[in-house]
Amino acid sequence: MSFVPNGLARAAVRFKPAAFVGTFVALMMASLIVSACGILLETGLRASVPPARYADAPVVAAADQRVHYGSGDSASTEPVPDRARLDGSLLAKAAAVPGARTAVADVTFPVALAAKGGDKALTAHGWGATAFTGEKLTAGRAPAAGEAVLAGTGARVGDRVTLTTADGPRHVRVSGTVGGAAGPTVWFSDADAVRASGHPGRVDAIAVLPKAGVTDAALESQVAKALGDKAKVYTGEDRGGVEDPSLVGAEELLTGLGGSFGGIAALVAVFTAAGTVALSVGQRAREFALLRAIGTTPRQVRRTIATETLLVAPLAGVVGCLPGIALASWWFGQLKDRGAVPEAVDLAVSWIPLLVAAGTAVLTALFAGYLAARRPSRIKPGQALSEASVERLRPGWIRTPLGVAATVGGIVLSRIAATATGDDAANAALGVVMLFMLAVALLGPLVARGCAGLFGLPLRGAGASASLAAANSRSNARRLASAITPIVLAMAFASTLVFMHTSEDKVAADQQRDGITADHIVTSDAGFGPGAVREAAEAPEVTSAVGLLKTSVLIPMGSGGDRWLQTASAQGVTGSAADLAEVQDLNVKSGELTLREGEIGLDANLATSAHLKTGDRVELRLPDGTKIRPTVAATYERGLGLSQVTLPAAEVRRHVTAALDTEIWTKGGTTAALRSLGTVEDRDGYTAAQSLDRQVGAWANRVMAAVLGGFAAVAAVNTLVMTVLDRRRELGMLRLIGSTRGQIMRMIRWEALLVTGAGVIIGTAIALATLVPMMKGLTGESPYIPPLLYASFAGSAVLLGLLATALPARAALRASA
Repeated sequence: MSFVPNGLARAAVRFKPAAFVGTFVALMMASLIVSACGILLETGLRASVPPARYADAPVVAAADQRVHYGSGDSASTEPVPDRARLDGSLLAKAAAVPGARTAVADVTFPVALAAKGGDKALTAHGWGATAFTGEKLTAGRAPAAGEAVLAGTGARVGDRVTLTTADGPRHVRVSGTVGGAAGPTVWFSDADAVRASGHPGRVDAIAVLPKAGVTDAALESQVAKALGDKAKVYTGEDRGGVEDPSLVGAEELLTGLGGSFGGIAALVAVFTAAGTVALSVGQRAREFALLRAIGTTPRQVRRTIATETLLVAPLAGVVGCLPGIALASWWFGQLKDRGAVPEAVDLAVSWIPLLVAAGTAVLTALFAGYLAARRPSRIKPGQALSEASVERLRPGWIRTPLGVAATVGGIVLSRIAATATGDDAANAALGVVMLFMLAVALLGPLVARGCAGLFGLPLRGAGASASLAAANSRSNARRLASAITPIVLAMAFASTLVFMHTSEDKVAADQQRDGITADHIVTSDAGFGPGAVREAAEAPEVTSAVGLLKTSVLIPMGSGGDRWLQTASAQGVTGSAADLAEVQDLNVKSGELTLREGEIGLDANLATSAHLKTGDRVELRLPDGTKIRPTVAATYERGLGLSQVTLPAAEVRRHVTAALDTEIWTKGGTTAALRSLGTVEDRDGYTAAQSLDRQVGAWANRVMAAVLGGFAAVAAVNTLVMTVLDRRRELGMLRLIGSTRGQIMRMIRWEALLVTGAGVIIGTAIALATLVPMMKGLTGESPYIPPLLYASFAGSAVLLGLLATALPARAALRASA
């Protein structure tokens, strides 16, 4: 097939601009989505944080911040929820390598300084780290055992201060002060810092400084050889990831958005754009029939269509990349604002995703044009003229079997999802929406003919305009299908993504309302020391008090060879099980929550998803990746609103960076009596803070719904405008036989209502077929669909349909006057 532009193709673009503008818009939108997702994916793959704290430490050893689970093809990795640490005994090995001048154990952890008006949060380090961070004393000397150097606190040399640490209060003497620190900071002696961190014998990282003349590469090689597989060695930009472990989670998020969502979005965009190209070619069936009748060969017809594509697609692909870059920049900036991506990470924009996006637009247009051109190029000239006058009713012999197969697959998968639980139901339900959407796209003409027959029944008795709209819809099912499909797409995807989170939020809110029985909840930014819970329990009128350390753990999910780790919210409890029962009603379903060492409680839905029951042992990963095998002592039903895993605080305290309790819940007492501990809220004023993952996940789903829904809405408007403008001859004929403009416009409006109504109903049905089993498995409840939000979705679809048909219809009627 030759792709050399010919005069016929250029004339078609010039004299039939409406069809080609629609094709241009569809391909441009496809390029926009592909380029935006590609940029996010590339950013995730290339994400790095310039080293700041380790800028003058050329070689840094740290633990792997990912947990590797399984082996072979089923192996998976998951970022640790907190920070994985190194065995402190590796320090001597690192210091002894050839070329090393010294090695420094680095730890960073929060402590609280007792002060008037409430405890003050400080960041603590070991003084040895100043060898590579560069802080200098402004007064006094370096700390010895039992001493500390402070910055930003107002303390002076010789003062005695009390610091609340993970292992209890420390009364230290201020041996020196430092000016110009980034914030309130305290430096202990290196040995005291490791003990006070709450992780005795373990360090965050080891900074290795070279002797004069030793290159970074040589030192890295020696350190890696000495430490073996017990640590990972970093140089250059990779050192920034050691400072900020959240980079690992940001990489996962960006690659997930750009890869997983990008793949779905790209398929949807390409499929919709291909449908628009096919519609554009199909609208000119009469022209191709005439060309065949006057002797044009099939090869010439195919070459004309290919040339038309090459006149439009490359420009559309390039133009689409510009708003794609803007969308990726906005999306990336929003993720930064929400703390999901470190501030130091930059958006990576290269030619690779832009070339892929433009190439996708071109290939999509060529492939869709080739498929659409097969029949008009191969049909006999006489038959082409007869078929061009009426719509072909016979179903396609390729699309129909595939569509039926997709429908059957969606029904089967929906039944599987309805009988599954937890993540198994969620994963199956996601396949349901994809299969049903594919079925609607493939069986579009049949679905449209059925909708026209069903929804057209009430129109037959609603006057001449409505009756004519119903007749038009029945006789032009392919045109109707091209308009229904993007509306179905918008309703199905937007409803699934948005109402999934409204359902989870509703269940979480209900569980919080029923599960919080505490009278007061005390919080503190600085955290609470080991004695704070006892102090709260001894306050006047307090009958029970427990401390909670909120964190996350990793729990194995799935079964057989398909196993992976999933993050679950967790609460470490300081206090007895009886006291916890006084302030939280977890609604225990099985077993007994004892809070004994080696035992945990699990949310019932989480336990079902993990195929666990009371008495089983679970291979749990603590926040720093440490593996333990506790026994499931109890399962309860309010984990989504409170915490999915409950265990003694002593089990997790040594495995988190901030080892102090974050909340104290009390039964009884007064606000005045508890105010000295921190900020006090009553039961009605407290809202449990959602995890960052959940906040970002909900927001990301809303953005994905907006992107896909917006694209589908534009595609629907684009298709409706193309179909109305293509009917100028038909509308002119109606005017010639005596129809008034008002009658024609009413007919157009009835058609738009039929199209949008069918699209909304089918899209809603697909969303419900997805949401019902998904929510039953994840929460045990039916989906919650806010009426006003759903009405806004449906109303927007109807309004867009009316505007997209009325405006071009008016223009067509004016042109035919």
